[in-house]
Amino acid sequence: MGKPTGFLEYRRDLPTRRPVAERVQDWFEIYQPYPEANIREQGARCMDCGVPFCHTGCPVSNIIPDWNDLVFRGRWREAIRVLHSTNNFPEFTGRICPAPCESACVLGITDPAVTIKNIEKTVVDRAWDEGWITPEIAPVRTGKRIAIVGSGPAGLAAAQQLARVGHSVTVFEKSDRIGGLLRYGIPNFKMEKQLIDRRLDQMLAEGVEFVTNAHVGGNVHTSDLKRDFDAILIATGAEAPRNLNVEGRDLNGIHFAMEFLPQANKVCEGDTVPDQILATGKRVVIIGGGDTGADCLGTSHRQHAASVMQFELMPKPPAERSPSTPWPLWPLQLRTESAHEEGGIRDWSVNTVRFSGDEHVNLKKLHGVRVGPPPTFEAQPGTEFELDVDLVFLAMGFTGPVKNGLIEELGVALDNRGNVVADPNSYMSSVPGVFASGDARRGQSLVVWAIAEGRKAAKGIDEYLMGTSNLPA
Repeated sequence: MGKPTGFLEYRRDLPTRRPVAERVQDWFEIYQPYPEANIREQGARCMDCGVPFCHTGCPVSNIIPDWNDLVFRGRWREAIRVLHSTNNFPEFTGRICPAPCESACVLGITDPAVTIKNIEKTVVDRAWDEGWITPEIAPVRTGKRIAIVGSGPAGLAAAQQLARVGHSVTVFEKSDRIGGLLRYGIPNFKMEKQLIDRRLDQMLAEGVEFVTNAHVGGNVHTSDLKRDFDAILIATGAEAPRNLNVEGRDLNGIHFAMEFLPQANKVCEGDTVPDQILATGKRVVIIGGGDTGADCLGTSHRQHAASVMQFELMPKPPAERSPSTPWPLWPLQLRTESAHEEGGIRDWSVNTVRFSGDEHVNLKKLHGVRVGPPPTFEAQPGTEFELDVDLVFLAMGFTGPVKNGLIEELGVALDNRGNVVADPNSYMSSVPGVFASGDARRGQSLVVWAIAEGRKAAKGIDEYLMGTSNLPA
């Protein structure tokens, strides 16, 4: 414990965000630089608890008090070594993870929690700047070949772990670039994509092979993978979107969020997208109040929509932690993202009943009603309304992995939610030699959970191929 009185002397402090008027004109990350002296003070707030509940809040089990103490002492190179011992990609989680570790921070019982997420980001960014992060090349090759289908955080974490113990790893990605939802789901203003490219360079040097435009179960035959590889990892994510089956759903102008967001990211990469879905000058409604909805909101702001409204079916959460989710649980409470600061109106307890359009089947109106609390969401009499709208984005989550193609052809068992069943220890599916991790196994979740699952699946694959494994669980 670097400074026993640190939590008494220093207040929680975070980097400031760039002014709204400035940041909505570009796609760069939104936070201002943060002085080293300040981040060391934030590290000093950590109490090095006898039972560090932040560990239990963190899916990758980051050894948080250790690197908080090292940051306070200015021992940055040791801090990145501790951080990397549990997390392959802290520059991703340090930007886009909602930080369940902070919700479980013991200091948070009575005071604002330690700024764990920002300390993590600062450690890894400094390590890259100093040149401390280099390829870790396996000294001996095993001769075993592993196919990983999907290049999101689960697939990438598994690939890096397996390559570092000497296996030959090939990652198949159906898109034109590597990264999965990191690349084409998360907007650049939350995470710029050169961060992915930098890690890919490291992984290429470590021996990982990447194949893009490779849709396994489509233009790449599943049978070829079964023939040519010793193990297969399903890391395809949960890409089947939840639809809104109401009258008028098929009108022009209603899109899934993941039809809209990838196009904006492609343009940021320098691509030209024919017939791009654009919010520019349009009256936009986003249905869904989660992170994906906020991403649509921030993207609509940067495309200069005429207006944006965001509707959520659930009631408005309380401003502070709800008694139903006591510490150290992830709290039910109102969260204001950077996109919400930038404009637009968000509303709760709203159900969309139908859409209507013109004679050319173009969307013109949204018809909705206010509803009561769950589980019935009963329509409230007299609250019906209609709203002029040009563009609607459905951001209501996902229902599991896409089944046709790879999953059907492998014949793996599915649970009652449509996710791939895999052993919680080995991560092997019902088909020997076929493994699953990330959202394909657990359903829609966080990037940090995907990294954790990728690491655990890598250990299971290594044990399956070699009989034993020295990889961390």
